Amino acid sequence: MRTPFKLKQQLSKAAALKKAARDLAMAKTPARRLKKAQNQRLGQRGDSDLHHTGSGVRRVSIKNNRGNFGNGTKTE
Repeated sequence: MRTPFKLKQQLSKAAALKKAARDLAMAKTPARRLKKAQNQRLGQRGDSDLHHTGSGVRRVSIKNNRGNFGNGTKTE
């Protein structure tokens, strides 16, 4: 089983396999499947990201999303 995290996070082979299994299990939860289907219906674009909130979905710029809306990412 291959995982893109092995080199990036420098995980051992066993740890990388466990992480891949965890990530796959999380990606297949019912909530994630619904969000993925909704993203496909709305159409993901290269200039923005979709945020799923309780009241729906809103499109935010990549700059704001990656920078934690001006708060930086050190506290995340």
